[in-house]
Amino acid sequence: MGFRLKSWTRRLIILLLGAGLAIALSTAFSHSSRSFSPFRGFSLPENAIYPPLNEPQEVRLDYMAQSLPPLPPLQPHPLPPSLEKWQDPAQSGDYFDQVKPVNVGYLVWSSFPVKVFIEPLTIEETRYPFTTKRAEDWIVAVSQAVAEWNPYLPLQIITQVEGADITLRRSPPPLRLDPANPAQPGTGGRPTLPLGRARSAETRFELYIQQESSGTRRLKHRFTIYLRPDQVFSYVQAAARHELGHALGIWGHSPQETDALYFSQVKDPPPISTRDINTLKRVYEQPTRIGWALPQ
Repeated sequence: MGFRLKSWTRRLIILLLGAGLAIALSTAFSHSSRSFSPFRGFSLPENAIYPPLNEPQEVRLDYMAQSLPPLPPLQPHPLPPSLEKWQDPAQSGDYFDQVKPVNVGYLVWSSFPVKVFIEPLTIEETRYPFTTKRAEDWIVAVSQAVAEWNPYLPLQIITQVEGADITLRRSPPPLRLDPANPAQPGTGGRPTLPLGRARSAETRFELYIQQESSGTRRLKHRFTIYLRPDQVFSYVQAAARHELGHALGIWGHSPQETDALYFSQVKDPPPISTRDINTLKRVYEQPTRIGWALPQ
């Protein structure tokens, strides 16, 4: 009997140690994988003229051709004055080759200021000092990130979500299934969701057609940025700085840690770099269909 008890005790200890090691490894993996998502989702508003798509990043014009009106031709917009004046005497280079256009061209803005809505405090968050402070810090961090980009492209923070070009949400990125790893049937017939990289932020865009009072119909776009509320101040600011870079037109990532659009979080987040602005300027020199009027 004594031998059996000892054997079961040893097995229990081994099981507990194994479970503890698994939890530790899982926690370490989630922390180290918490990064900027390399793939941002593409969505369309319910009232848009386009049918909804599930593919990220790319607008499939061939798929939508039967329901789309003729789109404006690809052509560049005049450079915004702030970027037209931008010079880099040091010739620091850029990472324009990492920026990919979608099928409507590059995601640039042609009307300024770009209107930015930052999610305000909710009633639930004001009930407890901790949640209030965390939300207020998030708002300050995001507002500072907006101010950092403002010298290069005019931005205006607005207090109503209606009419916003860029909306920043205090929320984890929405759940996104990996099409290469579909859910499998789980216990009780419920599907199990595949586990992906933990994402601290994500940027999504929508296309729509704006009907103007003159009767002109114009192809437009808008962005929604999701930022986790449970990060420290510097990481919230860095994530907002990074995702705003996407929303302003840099639809790609830098391979260098010294750039704000580096593909992952780093211990000491860098400010907006000269290479970031060089890349932004090159993007705004490219052709697009966005912002142009549809043929009559």
